[in-house]
Amino acid sequence: MILLENLAFQYGKNQVLHQLSGIFPTAKLTVVLGRNGTGKSTLFNIIAGLEKRYSGLVSINGIDRRVIKLGHRRQVRIGFLTQFHQSTFPFHVFDVVLTGRSAFTRFTPRDTDRACVERILKRFQLWHLKDRPYTELSGGERQLVLLSRVLVQEPDVILLDEPTNHLDLHYQVTVMQNLRQLVKEGTTVIAVMHDPNLAFLYGDHFFAMHGGNLQSLDNLSVEDLKRVLETTYRLPLSLLPHGEVSLIVPTS
Repeated sequence: MILLENLAFQYGKNQVLHQLSGIFPTAKLTVVLGRNGTGKSTLFNIIAGLEKRYSGLVSINGIDRRVIKLGHRRQVRIGFLTQFHQSTFPFHVFDVVLTGRSAFTRFTPRDTDRACVERILKRFQLWHLKDRPYTELSGGERQLVLLSRVLVQEPDVILLDEPTNHLDLHYQVTVMQNLRQLVKEGTTVIAVMHDPNLAFLYGDHFFAMHGGNLQSLDNLSVEDLKRVLETTYRLPLSLLPHGEVSLIVPTS
């Protein structure tokens, strides 16, 4: 479980996060929705340990985030997939994923590291791409390769910053289905997403982020959900029933 209590952060005089609190439960897929520039990526950087200039409490499995050390196996292992990744060198897919095991060895990769890479690539049906240059892959294939690179770290928690960004519908669904499977196996997944419909189809718990604040969307009535999302995205919306969820469309 990830717990946030009175979390605040500012860049100079710009207050980005305003005393926000929330709980991200274990072995669930929690989605944070919101517009660009609302502090979602900053929140992820704090949880990932990339940003430490914050006030308030961030704890993971009862451990203060500030004391969790890189590569400390007895604490908690966090995998983080950022929004942007560029590679100008034509490394083979196998080697790109293998770099995810770098925290486990000081020198050269071991047979166990290579076996882990093989297992993950086969799981995502990417084994046939193992000798392909990463730079020649499609956007969807690259995203799955980068997700595989995170998974070979065997994380307890996975943070994903817009994992379906720039992907076509096929790869969006493929990524989300694989995240659902990870959750079933006990992994805690937290994702920043822009598409509320994709989020509601696959997620377990939901937050909206606007004005530097975090608001839970769980257990809201349809009208309250509509109101919060209209405030979040700053446009009129309609909610259309679709099975057990509601699809969200802009009001024409």
